[in-house]
Amino acid sequence: MHDAATAAGLDAWLENAVGELSGFSDSDRPGWTREVFSEPYRASRAWTAGQMRKAGLEVHQDAAGNLVGRLPGTNPAAPALVTGSHTDTVDGGGRFDGVVGVLGALAAVQLLAEQGVKLQRDLLVVDFLGEESNPFGLSCLGSRALAGELTAADLERTDYRGRSLAAAYETFGIDPAALLSAAPWTGERRPHAYVELHIEQGPVLEERGLPLGIVTAITGIERLVASFTGSPDHAGTRPMADRRDAMVAAAEAVLAVRQEGCGAPQHGVSTVTRLENASPAPNVVPSLVRLHGEVRSVDETWLAGTRSRLAAEIAGRAAAHGVEADLSWSTDNTVVRAADSVQDLAAQAADAAGIPWAPIPSGATHDAVHMARLAPMGMIFVPSAGGRSHCPEEFTSTSQITTGVQVLADTLVRLDTAHLAPATS
Repeated sequence: MHDAATAAGLDAWLENAVGELSGFSDSDRPGWTREVFSEPYRASRAWTAGQMRKAGLEVHQDAAGNLVGRLPGTNPAAPALVTGSHTDTVDGGGRFDGVVGVLGALAAVQLLAEQGVKLQRDLLVVDFLGEESNPFGLSCLGSRALAGELTAADLERTDYRGRSLAAAYETFGIDPAALLSAAPWTGERRPHAYVELHIEQGPVLEERGLPLGIVTAITGIERLVASFTGSPDHAGTRPMADRRDAMVAAAEAVLAVRQEGCGAPQHGVSTVTRLENASPAPNVVPSLVRLHGEVRSVDETWLAGTRSRLAAEIAGRAAAHGVEADLSWSTDNTVVRAADSVQDLAAQAADAAGIPWAPIPSGATHDAVHMARLAPMGMIFVPSAGGRSHCPEEFTSTSQITTGVQVLADTLVRLDTAHLAPATS
């Protein structure tokens, strides 16, 4: 289905497009930094819209700030197919996370056109607004809004400067009131299916020597904030055996969090990301320390028990140092399973092209989590060099991306005529 000349053409286009998009970056920050609501992000999205138009798509920005390119099908009344990802990055990020899903979707559109394929359904290519974590503590802004999961309370969230999320939207030219009142993709507007091409962001495919992964599930994420209260004392006069040192208790908690992830039965990880000392004077025993961390897994049973296990372990270790521990938890997202039907069709596309693949869970969250509320969802992974991601060293070769594009295009063709059970969320 895909000859060498076509693959070479895709390679050339993708190489150039990834290079051009990576040029939109904050020069004051390391790596490739294009954070949501920033000026480099604003400029890059104008470029992305232009690339959508060059690919023959009808382009608009919706009320939630998502860039949507529409390839009309022969039956516009049929529920649409949706693909895409995001083009924002973390601070100091790389060139491929999210970008592969957007530019890869545009390459798939071009591939279908070259092959003379006409879909019966509209195909929507989406560059979702702000998928990455941000100072407001809410990821996947655009897809969350489409699924009707962005709330008025969310818009009141503030960043470290006290600016609200609503104000950030306004500065970016998005009306918060219209955002909340816009009809999400529910009811008759539900898509037929959603499939997202993405880099793996982990080492499994490279270690196995495989060019493709078909995602089985997207990890659930439990976020933790723990406060440790001890006693402020002079660091030079209070005897070591008589201290209630909140930092020591917090250090014990760091180890407890790590130990929790090491005991997970399958793809379980746990990370402490930040410690904050309320009184960082060098001659005062820390009396109030706050810890931020998270636990992830695709095993719902194990993840459901992590709160009680860690609460008991952290409280016990803190008490041994005379320190009180107060834990609060929030669920960023539950475990989300990829639809069997979409997995099967992606596997058929890979098999038809003679491309080896493996089923693989995703340890990172994606816009696909929220799209799964609306339609049968699937994801296709291509390898990440060294498993590196969210850093300047993030790399996936153009030929590897092209392989993913070929399977994505064929999967879209198969989804176009498939009878799928609707999303259950």
